[in-house]
Amino acid sequence: MSFAIVLIDRFEEIVFGFALPVDLLKSASVAYIHYLSFMICFGALLFERVTLKPNPNRNEAITMVIADIIYGIAGIALLVSGIYRVIKFGQGAEFYTENPVFWTKIIIFALVGSLSLYPTITYVLWAIPLSKGTLPEVTQNLVSRLRLIINIELIGFASIPFLATLMARGIGLG
Repeated sequence: MSFAIVLIDRFEEIVFGFALPVDLLKSASVAYIHYLSFMICFGALLFERVTLKPNPNRNEAITMVIADIIYGIAGIALLVSGIYRVIKFGQGAEFYTENPVFWTKIIIFALVGSLSLYPTITYVLWAIPLSKGTLPEVTQNLVSRLRLIINIELIGFASIPFLATLMARGIGLG
């Protein structure tokens, strides 16, 4: 399959066996990053939820810290790509900002992000003893608290695509 940049009637197009307008490819790429980062966030949270246990060994504790770092990076990518979709590549800022369903999505995302601070701070505190060659003290009470928070985050994240499908069908407009 060949890759080429072609100029046709002042529109730059990319050929992958067929022509795609560059603006369409940019828009699709931002949407793809948005969807992929959402899936990575959800997957990282699910991994944390399933893996979390009292008194993890060194590898398990390090894995939890790494999963939370991945979750954080994907969350930032989700936020940035979402902003780009609203202001540049979506249906126009008014479509989003005048829709109460959109603001519900934003509030849920902000709440999930706020809830994630406690597990993130916890995992950062785990990194301190890990860097000194010792294991973090992880009690059953801490695990229960973290699981509750992560469960709420997962429910919040799971509701966001449902709200997006409502928006795509015009719910909340006019």
